[in-house]
Amino acid sequence: MGKGLPDRSNDFSAWYTQVVNRAGLADHGPVKGTMVIKPYGYQLWENIKDVFDKMIKETGHVNAYFPLFIPKSFLAKEAEHVEGFAKECAVVTHTRLKSDSEKGIIVDPESQLEEEIIVRPTSETVIWSMYKKWIQSYRDLPVLINQWANVVRWEMRTRLFLRTSEFLWQEGHTAHATSDEAEKETLDILELYRQLAEDYLAIPVITGLKTDSEKFAGAERTYCIEAMMGDKRALQAGTSHNLGQNFAKAFDVTFQTQDNKEELVWATSWGVSTRLIGAVILTHGDDKGLRLPPKIAPIQLVIIPITKSEDQVNELKAYLDPITKNLKESGIRIYEDWTNNSPGYKFNEWEMKGVPLRMEVGPRDVKEEKVVLVRRDDKEKLFISKNNILDFIQKLLKDIQSDLFIRARDFRDLNTHHVKDYNEFKSVISSGGFVRCGWNGNPETEVSIKEETKATIRCIPLNEEPKGLSCIFSGEKAKHEVVFAKAY
Repeated sequence: MGKGLPDRSNDFSAWYTQVVNRAGLADHGPVKGTMVIKPYGYQLWENIKDVFDKMIKETGHVNAYFPLFIPKSFLAKEAEHVEGFAKECAVVTHTRLKSDSEKGIIVDPESQLEEEIIVRPTSETVIWSMYKKWIQSYRDLPVLINQWANVVRWEMRTRLFLRTSEFLWQEGHTAHATSDEAEKETLDILELYRQLAEDYLAIPVITGLKTDSEKFAGAERTYCIEAMMGDKRALQAGTSHNLGQNFAKAFDVTFQTQDNKEELVWATSWGVSTRLIGAVILTHGDDKGLRLPPKIAPIQLVIIPITKSEDQVNELKAYLDPITKNLKESGIRIYEDWTNNSPGYKFNEWEMKGVPLRMEVGPRDVKEEKVVLVRRDDKEKLFISKNNILDFIQKLLKDIQSDLFIRARDFRDLNTHHVKDYNEFKSVISSGGFVRCGWNGNPETEVSIKEETKATIRCIPLNEEPKGLSCIFSGEKAKHEVVFAKAY
């Protein structure tokens, strides 16, 4: 176990906080609930961002930017939307400060705004106010816009990356001529989120539909990807919303059809955030810290030279130069640690940071024309000829990516249960894990289970077949098979 790192099995929350801190990912900001993302953490976010940005651009989406500030009246136009976010909104009431001889700096009472301004918790309202200006005809559709931005949701209980008052994300907002087009867009994005999670973050997810009580405020339907974390809790890792015509109605966004009729536009919105970094930590981390999937790791290979003299330093640099040049030219992200810290200190530090591969090279390795490679995921040590380094490292990185996913999938499957009755349901939920079971579709049933067990319906899995299932709570014929779990 890493020195001073809490035991995951006894205090998973403390372990998580320590990993975030000691791996150099983030720190608490001066305002309660805010987060400073440190360079290593931001590199991780940039890699995730670059992957998804390429995905959406390849499917015809483009990036834009919309204001941080939203008139309060905009939120009031969509009643369900404002109700969903009312308790989380930060409100700007004045525009300036002034000096006071007794109190120092105070808010200038004369600068009070006629209408308060909301710091965006999400951008549907401000974007649809603009779409009203931009959309006139079927020729203007579809509109496929995404923005990379920050949002503010004034959370009471916060945890770095998982839930903070301000966070970074992407939010897509699209407009369509038909209901079918909007539904297709919603599901297409859900599939991109699945690919991002599974193929790049190595996190297995369940794709499904949220219940009405759990859906996005203002949406007709909310689809999601749900993942199991290392403590058997669920994490909602991304959402894609079919907004129907709700925001088009609120902002009177209509278009002229090909047969010269006027119709309301159909809408979607979708987003993933820096919460994904928390998901990576919680899914793959171990007793030594992070374990990063190679595809998104800021550093894929760290090189630890082991020397005792200046002559050995020069000898190793000469030996490593052609090797590192070849690796860099092949696109492998590497870092050479020439600091004066001991090898043991360096090993622990880079294990904490989750670098997928470590290369150890000393004078004996130079003489034998080899290197030592150590996998972060399973700690396997390999002795490799310098002539085979590139091919071997490329294969190892692919293997590590795949093995992390398989290990996480096996863990989820092992802790996913099909139960026979409500007592068994409560026992499983108490010990942690996913429960797949029947639900009668009644919101009151959903509330009763949540109040008693603290578990929620994470999703109704796509293509679920409740044939032969009974509701785990009422015993009635099940309308859906659902996934229950306690969640972050």
